[in-house]
Amino acid sequence: MPVAADLPPLAAWGIEAALEPLSGGHRNRVLRTRGLAVDRVFKTTRRSAEALAWLGPLHAAATAAGFRVPALIASLRGAASEAGWTCEPFLAGRAFAEREVARVAPQLAAFHAATKALPQRPGFRAAADFADAAQGGDIDLGLMPAPLVRACRAAWAALADLPRAAVHGDLCAGNLLWGDDGTPALLDWDEARHDAAVFDHGQTVPVPPAIARAFDAWEVAVCWQIEPERARALAGRLLAD
Repeated sequence: MPVAADLPPLAAWGIEAALEPLSGGHRNRVLRTRGLAVDRVFKTTRRSAEALAWLGPLHAAATAAGFRVPALIASLRGAASEAGWTCEPFLAGRAFAEREVARVAPQLAAFHAATKALPQRPGFRAAADFADAAQGGDIDLGLMPAPLVRACRAAWAALADLPRAAVHGDLCAGNLLWGDDGTPALLDWDEARHDAAVFDHGQTVPVPPAIARAFDAWEVAVCWQIEPERARALAGRLLAD
């Protein structure tokens, strides 16, 4: 897993600029440049070169479906990351309100339809595939208490027969912007993978309790190492139900 340097090596992208932090990066550090003709965003990453390369066709499909996306910018030597940092364009726009998230349902449907056959992201697993596996993406069930692992696996069983596609994985108002032309921008694809499409479209419509429980189980498992306080708060609810 890549370990990021304290600051992004701007010279690797041929850039010289001031940097300032951006809000919203709960699991990664996020910095933006100031003063460039097209400003850039730099993020720390834990992803392999293969997992980052997988985003290329994914971003193309999202663009074709009607989203603006911050596609990764390769360094001068053609790498997707340098010293544990990625680079992407800074996308300006108006933040979505919570009530507006449902308005991207048509774009999501087109995106999912186009990515059904996309292979799994290298190193990742779909939720239901953890029935007989322990590791994938940010999840390591071997580090969690056995009763909680059983609760998570039982919750994910509800997803086993649902349609799969590439999913953004963190669809929320905080990752959506309205462009000046009305085109929605979908940011932060770090958690994208091939999984039950309901992980995305379930954020635009109400879902049954069993699906909501599966979402909670995913958050518990993903956050167990990187956001332990959140994970343990959700785990208490999951085990109590």
